[in-house]
Amino acid sequence: MARIPQKKVTLHSHDLSYVDSGTGTVVLFIHGILGSQRQWTHLIDRMDDNHRVIVPDLFGHGESAKPVGDYSLGAHAATMRDLLDHLGIERVTLVGHSLGGGIAMEFFYLFPERVDRMVLVASGGLGREVNPILRSATLPGAGWVLPVIASGWVRARAEATGRAMSKAGWKPGSDITAIWQGFTSLGDAASRRAFLATTRAVIDTGGQSVSAHDYLPDSLPIPTLIVWGSGDRMIPAWHAMSAQDSIPGCRIELFEGAGHFPHLDEPDRFAELLRDFIATTKRDNFPSKDEPPRKSRA
Repeated sequence: MARIPQKKVTLHSHDLSYVDSGTGTVVLFIHGILGSQRQWTHLIDRMDDNHRVIVPDLFGHGESAKPVGDYSLGAHAATMRDLLDHLGIERVTLVGHSLGGGIAMEFFYLFPERVDRMVLVASGGLGREVNPILRSATLPGAGWVLPVIASGWVRARAEATGRAMSKAGWKPGSDITAIWQGFTSLGDAASRRAFLATTRAVIDTGGQSVSAHDYLPDSLPIPTLIVWGSGDRMIPAWHAMSAQDSIPGCRIELFEGAGHFPHLDEPDRFAELLRDFIATTKRDNFPSKDEPPRKSRA
């Protein structure tokens, strides 16, 4: 696939990087913690023949700015709203992975008139449980430890070990590759500060601290697809089943053997599933445009 040029827009006095490709039904992809638009780019050529695909880097991630400020779900959702306003887009299909799933649900809660349907991929916000690695980022002193483990010296030796293992026949899976790419982005102080702020906005020492179960039952019904990998070690796959309590009628697709990035493990299957979901679902009930946005719960 030819590389699609990134664009930038200034929002809240800071640059936000994004890809805008194709025409048709608009699909907004939202990545997770330590992610970037790179984790969705393999889907662009599978979708943009008859869909308009918007793929941003969240503030604090990728090529977007990493300011000191608010990294809550509500702040990220408002930024996505402002990006759509800049592009003149009224409504979208939301596709959110991990943290991006939490942002998608917050966006729907705050701006329900802007959402046609929602796709949650290994989403945060559907249960308390989360990998201890992420919980450790909320511990006192994490800001002092992170520069050491993300230093160039440590990364260089880890890469050397990976090369040696590859020569011996080991091939890293999608989870290891994606997580390593995210980890290597923490080489500068601004990225580390943004990572800690983002993580601590949704996670505490006991696990996830923001729950969609508290507010989604009060929202209007919306076509929702939930995709999870059965081998997810970051957020347990049974959270997909718990979502049925808050999102009645949601469709659940389990990718057997996939990890936390099912869209990377089986991209063709994911793209086909997404295209079919968009083609076969329609939201019938929209709130009035005059209805004021709700106050963020994040």
